[in-house]
Amino acid sequence: MHALVLDRPGPPESLRRAELPLPEPGPGQVRIRVEACGLNPVDYQLAAAGHPDWTWPHVLGLDVAGTVDAVGEGVTRVRPGQRVACHGDLRRHGGLAAYTLADAAAVAGLPDGLDAASAAALPCAGMTAYQAVVRRLRVAEGDTVLVTGGAGGVGGFAVQLAALAGARVLATASAPNAAHVRALGAQEVIDYRTEDVPARVRELTGGRGVDAVVDTVGPDSATALLASLSFGGGLAAVAGRPDLAALPPFTTAPSVHEIALGAAYAHGGERDIADLSEMLSALAALAADGRLAPMLARTLPLSDAPAALAELAGRHVRGKLVVRPD
Repeated sequence: MHALVLDRPGPPESLRRAELPLPEPGPGQVRIRVEACGLNPVDYQLAAAGHPDWTWPHVLGLDVAGTVDAVGEGVTRVRPGQRVACHGDLRRHGGLAAYTLADAAAVAGLPDGLDAASAAALPCAGMTAYQAVVRRLRVAEGDTVLVTGGAGGVGGFAVQLAALAGARVLATASAPNAAHVRALGAQEVIDYRTEDVPARVRELTGGRGVDAVVDTVGPDSATALLASLSFGGGLAAVAGRPDLAALPPFTTAPSVHEIALGAAYAHGGERDIADLSEMLSALAALAADGRLAPMLARTLPLSDAPAALAELAGRHVRGKLVVRPD
């Protein structure tokens, strides 16, 4: 089969096209004929650092949508010919190839009306946002939520999910992306380039602060935004933990949630891996019904994947980039 491979840790430009043996599914695995593979920042980050469990050459690509081609021993919940999507195990070969293997417990069946490219845009970013907004922060009607990086993948999905829950959504974005983020469901957009975000949050909430923060930027941002929480509020840290020492103890009493979606494979159990399927199924249903936009920015051929990953590394891509391996 054809694939894009990495021979050693390096930049996206070091990816090359190669022919690899067709992988055979082991017990509990399925083989997927890849129709679309979503790109994420973790792909170029892993390319640069490598992973101790990788064999070389390695195939990147965690978010896959396609058709089950074969199943391994003991697999009964998924059948050949079924349309599926999944967020894969970063320790294994990924979806920038014609075929890939996946844990049968983690794949989600795709509803009618959801095409492969849209499905491949959902897993990593959408499930991270779902875990933050729905599972950890439990955003509800009447809450006020701040989402940083509202024009990005995780941020854009978090804005939509919080709005669907009935929350008032504040989001940060650059001025050129403000209209886009409002269209996703944000009532207020704060320009992080020109405004003091915590101060603006206090102004927009009458000094109360927000019930929840989804931070997609990094530890410094998450730390600064602890002061934007109302009493008993919660912060979901997607890109790094905040420093709780910045907040006096026994004051606003925040809850802090570290989001590590793919760690379910290495540090979770069967229940955690099965939950990946459950979350993705919920997102796919919302997208098929038109209630959640997959935010598909562009669909690209396999040969354009290195340039697309380099573009992602610039951190100014709006929405999702998806590769079609064939």
